[in-house]
Amino acid sequence: MNPSTPASTAEPGHWDQRYWQGTDGWELGRPAPPLERFLRSHPLAPRPPGQVLVPGCGRGHEAALLEQLGFVAIGLDFSSEALAEARGLHGPERPGLRWLQADLFDQQALEAAGLAPGSLSGVVEHTCFCAIDPARRPDYIATVCRLLAPGGWLLGLFWCHGNPGGPPWGSDPEVVAAQLGQAGLVAELWEPASGSVDQRPDEWLGLWRRSSAPG
Repeated sequence: MNPSTPASTAEPGHWDQRYWQGTDGWELGRPAPPLERFLRSHPLAPRPPGQVLVPGCGRGHEAALLEQLGFVAIGLDFSSEALAEARGLHGPERPGLRWLQADLFDQQALEAAGLAPGSLSGVVEHTCFCAIDPARRPDYIATVCRLLAPGGWLLGLFWCHGNPGGPPWGSDPEVVAAQLGQAGLVAELWEPASGSVDQRPDEWLGLWRRSSAPG
């Protein structure tokens, strides 16, 4: 654990409690509108088939949407309560939808669950990046790059607010783009999101691809 991370927010129990108490302010009761609109209708939207991970999936709305669109979706969260609620809302595991309780930063646990390097066609980011300590963002990006197959994609809705503290911690659009580019991801789209809910006016939507070139 990074010393700058409040202990509670880096532990599953903290998030379990927030789900039990209904104090998870990120819950929309549906997939994030900018992500759903993009996936359903944008000409750049990735198309199935493919195995796609939703890290920090919470109640699983984006994972369920991806399955509906024809992907094999994995909703990952380290909160058992989040995944229990996801199963209650969207049903148990089936061929196109899988729920995985694990820490995104635990490489051994991911590989034991079948998430080996290069095993994913895509990653959909919604509220995981803003929930982790900003000091761990390079680890997050490195994990995504490791899991993506060459040519794989990252579709993200990033909450680039400037409010102090967190979670949700804010971010700067230029810094996010630079971090992803430095990791070898190539931007196909990076722009202010349209259709965000009123309480999130500073969301940015991006699509990046891992280079398919050898080496």
